[in-house]
Amino acid sequence: MPTPPNRPDPVRPDPSQPTADRPPHRAATPDRPPATAKADARPAAGTAPPASSALPVPAVRVATQSGTGDGAGSAGTGAGTSAEAGRVDAVRAVGLVKVYGAGAAAVTALDRVTVGFEAGRFTAIMGPSGSGKSTLLHCLAGIDSVDAGQVLVGGTDLTALGDKGRTRLRRDAIGLVFQAFNLLPTLTARGNVELPLRIAGRRPDRAWIDEVTGALGLGGRLHHRPAELSGGEQQRVAVARALAPKPVVVLADEPTGNLDSRAGGELLGFLRRSVTRLGQTIVLVTHDPVAAAHADRVLFLADGRMAGTLDSPTVGTVLDRLKALERPAPAVAAGRDGDGRG
Repeated sequence: MPTPPNRPDPVRPDPSQPTADRPPHRAATPDRPPATAKADARPAAGTAPPASSALPVPAVRVATQSGTGDGAGSAGTGAGTSAEAGRVDAVRAVGLVKVYGAGAAAVTALDRVTVGFEAGRFTAIMGPSGSGKSTLLHCLAGIDSVDAGQVLVGGTDLTALGDKGRTRLRRDAIGLVFQAFNLLPTLTARGNVELPLRIAGRRPDRAWIDEVTGALGLGGRLHHRPAELSGGEQQRVAVARALAPKPVVVLADEPTGNLDSRAGGELLGFLRRSVTRLGQTIVLVTHDPVAAAHADRVLFLADGRMAGTLDSPTVGTVLDRLKALERPAPAVAAGRDGDGRG
């Protein structure tokens, strides 16, 4: 099982360089980075180190939410407001409700979830099976509709868009990575990376793609077809494809699920590097404490509700928190109401 690397300070991108498809903005700020620095301690959210080699990425300050008025956000999590000083959210969920089924068969997968995902940071989402973590990711991506609440991506309310609007927003602002690589076998690695841009009628930014594929360790493999690549390399191509449009956020759902421990560890290191070197925003759903320990912050869900967050996670601290979530609640003393009911 790979050991999580030490992480260098996240570097905020240069806000003076707008991208072709998005206006200038204020940004906050994967092979694993060298584990040599003791000065790797991550700064508190909103503390901006000097920008040096990072490339500009989209990150837009969203409107401050003063609460949802319906109790959204779990007490003690700090997730009910975005008023924290200097914080920039790439994506924000406000009072999300998602229900599957109806009547007696209805299952509430998300119950008034409010949380922000800070730009230029790596956030993992964890929780027991059935806690709603994948449902939350799919709602953030606009893959699943919501029954109530908002999803703000770079300040745009995804939930207010029609089908075509959601498709455009996913194409331009959201990078998606899943367990399945979803590569076209007839295209080279470079062709797969550039395919979404070409479908959208956009000219690939070769300098950016070379930077991304270099950070992912794919520089010498771009002319190979998927059948000529290992599973880990194919998943890295999928990550590069997600990064190619310079999205506001990359959403990854168990991306190491089809990889062995070595290839999975390498991919997590590359994701870590995409944050520290490229200034990208990553949201990762995982059940693996080792994967979560690569993140800057872990968000925990239980029964479709926020169950707390953990900054600067380690494998040990993540395991402790998961054990606490899975521990049965203490029994309520009988007879409180005089009739044997709790």
